[in-house]
Order: sequence, then C-alpha cells, then structure tokens
Amino acid sequence: MDTLSLLLNGLAVAATPSNLLFAGIGVLLGTLVGILPGISPSLTVALLLPVTFQLDPTGSLIMFAGIYFGGMYGSSTTAILLNTPGEAASIATAIEGHKMARAGRGGPALATAAIGSFFAGTLATIGLALVAPWLVELAVHFGPWDYFALMMLAFVTVAATFGTSVMRGLTSLVLGLTLGLIGIDKLTGQSRLDFSVPVLLDGISITTLAVGLFAVGETLFVLSRFNGQAEKLIPVKGSLWMTREDWSRSWKGWLRGFAIGFPIGALPAGGAEVPTLLSYTVERKLARHPEEFGHGAIEGVAGPEAANNAAATGTLVPLLSLGLPTSATAAMLLAGFQQYGLVPGPLLFTTNPELVWGLIASFLIGNAMLLLLNLPLVGLWVKLLAIPQHWLYAGILLFALLGTLAANPSAVELGMLLIFGLVGYAMRYWDYPVAPMIVGLILGPMAEIQFRRALQISLGDPMVFFTNPGSAVLLLLAVVALFAPLVFKGLRKFQGADE
Repeated sequence: MDTLSLLLNGLAVAATPSNLLFAGIGVLLGTLVGILPGISPSLTVALLLPVTFQLDPTGSLIMFAGIYFGGMYGSSTTAILLNTPGEAASIATAIEGHKMARAGRGGPALATAAIGSFFAGTLATIGLALVAPWLVELAVHFGPWDYFALMMLAFVTVAATFGTSVMRGLTSLVLGLTLGLIGIDKLTGQSRLDFSVPVLLDGISITTLAVGLFAVGETLFVLSRFNGQAEKLIPVKGSLWMTREDWSRSWKGWLRGFAIGFPIGALPAGGAEVPTLLSYTVERKLARHPEEFGHGAIEGVAGPEAANNAAATGTLVPLLSLGLPTSATAAMLLAGFQQYGLVPGPLLFTTNPELVWGLIASFLIGNAMLLLLNLPLVGLWVKLLAIPQHWLYAGILLFALLGTLAANPSAVELGMLLIFGLVGYAMRYWDYPVAPMIVGLILGPMAEIQFRRALQISLGDPMVFFTNPGSAVLLLLAVVALFAPLVFKGLRKFQGADE
C-alpha cells in the first residue's frame, strides 16, 4: 500500500503542466530519433545534456526517459518499413515485420508493435515500482566494502555485455577509469593528472565526453561510410488497424514478451537484445502457424516488441535502485543524474522521493503518449525518413558544438570535444564499445572513494572485502560475469570442432 501511495504521489508530480510538457517533448524526440536510421536514443540524450544543465532536474530526467522509450517505439517503424533496425533490440522485429510490410500488411505490423510496447511498458513500470523499493531496502544496509564490490560487478557486467568481446569492453572501461583520475582528489585535496591546465582541476566533464563519443564520433563514423544512396522505403498500405485474428494471435505474445523481457532487463547484466531474440524463438516454437515464420508472422512482431519495451523499463531497476547502468542509454541517464549532482541508488529514494517517484510515474504517462502519437501519426513519421542524411548529421555536429560551448565556454573544452570525437570514431571503426568508457568515468571516482573508506575502517586490511558476506558474494558474481562469456565462447568453439 505504501508503494501505491508513493506511485500516486509520483503521478501528481509527473502530471504537472511543466512535467507533462517535458514528457511530451521527450517522447516526440525519442520517436523521431528512433525512426531516423543511425541516430540512437543515447546519442540524443548526450546531445541534450549540455542544453538542459540549467533546467529543472525532474523535468529533464522525465524528458530523457521519454527519449529512451520513444526511441524503442520509433526503431520498430524503421525496422518494419526499411528492414533497418534503429536499435539492436529491433533486429527480431525486422525479421517478420518487414515481410509483413512487403506483403501489404505494414499497418497491422506497426499497430501490434505499438500496442504491445504500450502494454508491456505499462506492466513493466508497475513491476519497477514494486521491485525497486525492495532492492533499495537491501542496499541501505551496504557498507563501503559492499558498494565497492557492487561497482566492481557493474564494471565487469558493462564490459562483458557491451561490444563483441570482453577484452574490448574492458579496454573501453579502463580508458574511462583513467579519465576519472584527472582532477582534485576528493579525500586528500591534491591535484592529479591536470598537466597544469586549470580547467582539468574539476575533472573531465561527463557532458563533453558523452557528446564527443556519441555525437561527434558517431557522426564521423556514419559520414565516413556514407555512399549517397537512400534506403528503399516500403509505403504503408491498407488499414492501420488490426483484425480480430491479428488480436487473437498477438495478445499472448505481448504477455510472454513482458514475462521474458522485464526479468532479464532487470538483471545487472540485462539489456534488451537477448530477451527480444529469446521472445522471437519462443513465439516461433509456440505458434499455431509456424510455417508463416520467415514470411510475415504477426506473432514474431508482437512478442519481441513487448519484450523490447519491458526490458528497456527493466534496465531502470538496477539503475535507480543500485546506480548500475546496463545499456548505453541507461549510462547516459546516469550521466544526466550526475549532471545535477544526484547519485542513483538507495539514498536517492530517501533524499529525493518526489524526483524518483515522479520519474517512475512519468513512464506510465509517456507510454500512453507514445501510443496516441504512434498510431495516428505514422504517416508523418514515415515522411521523416526522407530527410537527407548529410543534412541530418551536419545539424548534429552543429548542435554538439553549440551545446558544449553553452555548458562550458572554453577553448580547452572544445579541444577535448574534438579529441573525444576522434577517439569515438576510432572506437566505432575498430568495434570498441563506448558506453563502458562513460560508465568508467562516472563510477570510477565513486568506486575509489568506497575502496579507500573500506580500507580506512579496516585499518588497511584488504580481507575486509572477502570476510563480509555481501561484498564476497558480489565479487564472486563479478568473477563469474567476467569469465562466463569466455567459457561459453570456448564451449561453442569446442562443439564446432567436434562436429
């Protein structure tokens, strides 16, 4: 009952005119960036970080969350009509959705994707409101050793789940941790790695790094591969609405998609890619017409899209309750909190309950807004796909430069933006994930402080991390998360050689 009253209070916060406006802007921008190929929600949040640093924290975070969910909705439109998933989580949707569009059933494919996302997103928000307080109560009893072990688990899972290999993820993470050492030591007050540059005494700006890696780096990478040819768009034909048979074949997929997506998304090593592909496999196994899969089965759109949105909401469970980001956009949301001096975790629920519960309640409002926007205005969204790509990315570069100057008007900051942009381009070129670098810069200084506090309390005894049950279990999970991908990869190679 206490959770219900907190959620109702959150609805009152989210329903204020200013926050409704922020939510509306967020879902509009999110749908826009989700539809436009090559622009991710994490890139958009990175671009808006320097612009929103003087705005109200609650409204800004509500807008960022709207961008997150809107991007999930919008990427399904691109996947269905262009066979070009805007996000990796929309790959499963493209398999059947594009076949439906080519068969003249693009309307029902878009409808089941939108309704399934709304349905699963709403249930997942209720699940978030129930699970997050339980995790917070557990985390309140953590000591410095537990927090350090928790951050080690976050580092390992982020490095292991982002990118194509654990080593590349760890390399990106180490770069971020190294950047986190720059500036004034918070415990001793001494400067470190500032190279006699006064601006660096405050450390590396999260905003500058995020905009450089995501916006500038991504723009340079996309333009380096631009061939001048436009994607072939399949027009939406016939009615947008679903038939009675479409409804009967979709609703079970929506339920199964939520049941698969939310728990996996809520895990510290979650994300939306695995549950969407798993949902597609389950729908194919349970379908009454398995022969239609590969030729445009509506179940293959309904299940994965519900799993996608449920997992996206699920990733906010570890982010809000423990401060652990498990997706690129969650990492950028963490940067958004950091921008206002807020640290997601158990203390945030105590010190800023209106912000936290207002943000959670805004997910319900945002999902309803997205449903109302996506179905009637699908024709308008499709027309946005005709925007020339070179115009689009030129605008992104200009916006990145102006936003960085507005937040930190200095030549040194612009120089760092350029350097981080080139680093982001190189990482994309050689297939290194950029999200672990952001996480390393944000969580690295916090992990260092907790590590040193734990050693101070234990009088320098490092065994404190292994004699306390909570930290020992978390460190064990970190070791498992580090070596599990390597073990599974070795088993697959062994099985392949055996065959």
